[in-house]
Amino acid sequence: MTEALLQGKVAFVTGASRGVGAAVARALAAAGAQVGLASRTKDDLGIDGAVACACDVREMAQVQAAVDATVDAFGRLDIVVANAGIGSYGDFLDIPLEEVDAMIDVNLKGTLYTARASLPHLVAAGGGDLLSLASVAGLRGFPGETVYNASKFGMVGFTRSLDHEMRAKGVRCTSICPGGIKTEFAMGTGRTPDMPELEGMMTPEDVAEVVLFTVTRPRSLRFLTTSFRPMSEASAG
Repeated sequence: MTEALLQGKVAFVTGASRGVGAAVARALAAAGAQVGLASRTKDDLGIDGAVACACDVREMAQVQAAVDATVDAFGRLDIVVANAGIGSYGDFLDIPLEEVDAMIDVNLKGTLYTARASLPHLVAAGGGDLLSLASVAGLRGFPGETVYNASKFGMVGFTRSLDHEMRAKGVRCTSICPGGIKTEFAMGTGRTPDMPELEGMMTPEDVAEVVLFTVTRPRSLRFLTTSFRPMSEASAG
């Protein structure tokens, strides 16, 4: 039964207040996991027993505090989803430098900080799962997404390299690389609510199902990178 798949497990999710992060948190909790939720708004999503922490992933001290609060509450850590992310699209020379910095700081450095804070706990638990919520933009270059591409390629490269260090310690490191998702992501910085492409995109719940599938596989196998797209979206890029 789905509600028993993660019974006794503890999960930590960044960017958990909305969109994909919220869907992932709800899916993990519905499968029986106790959850720590990190977001700037400190939203507990109404999940019974959840530990919600105010956290800006650009600040290592805040990430560490959120991870520690989760472990203090539940005694262990088994699953980590580095999901916090932002996007700004357009020609490289036109993207404001503050948005350039923000994408690198949140998407890439936020993932590094989350891994740095959580991996010792995954190892101490005897193994676990670290997932970076990347994108197909971490696998292929797209026009108008130069810096976003750079941040996501960095996430995928980091996670793939980390596998070499963590496999022997029982920690599976996976890059989740979805295509278009219908959320508020990048609205006003490259997306608009009236974009016709939104209608054919995946839902946050679609992505959450892939995350849940990944972390519930037998411990004898691991996914390094998983890429998926809605049927409405071509695979060339």
